[in-house]
Amino acid sequence: MKKFLKKLEDVYAAAAFAEAGEHETAEEIMREEKRDQKRKQVTKRPRTQLRAPGK
Repeated sequence: MKKFLKKLEDVYAAAAFAEAGEHETAEEIMREEKRDQKRKQVTKRPRTQLRAPGK
């Protein structure tokens, strides 16, 4: 939820700067948002085999 609120705040801030004619600042804010979205490496773990009760 925190990530979503941060993104929303950044979008509104960029929109405010763009409306005021500060297009470079708005683009910079949006570029910062894209850099933060780097996906972290996910390690594969072995799955545990589950069985239904009674089998």
